[in-house]
Amino acid sequence: MNNYELAVVVSAKIEDDARAAVLDKVKALIARFNGNITEVIDGGKKKLAYEIEKQSEGYYYFIRFDADSTTPNEIEQRIRIMENVIRYLCIRLGDEE
Repeated sequence: MNNYELAVVVSAKIEDDARAAVLDKVKALIARFNGNITEVIDGGKKKLAYEIEKQSEGYYYFIRFDADSTTPNEIEQRIRIMENVIRYLCIRLGDEE
């Protein structure tokens, strides 16, 4: 099992309930592909470095999880087509020993 961190930027133009639903879908994807979520960090609303899809702000979420090496690719394929996710990035964390 490897440690990963998934950063997700969600549109600031949607309601709180819809934003929570997007986060729940991402968590469900991780669980569906045998990932074990260890931590969810709500980064809050921040100004983007540049406009994306005519938006200058977004809500940042950082999800840390343990999974097999094939899991991040499966998750990214599905997040890519999610309507309210404007950016995402999944990285493998180094060993902290």
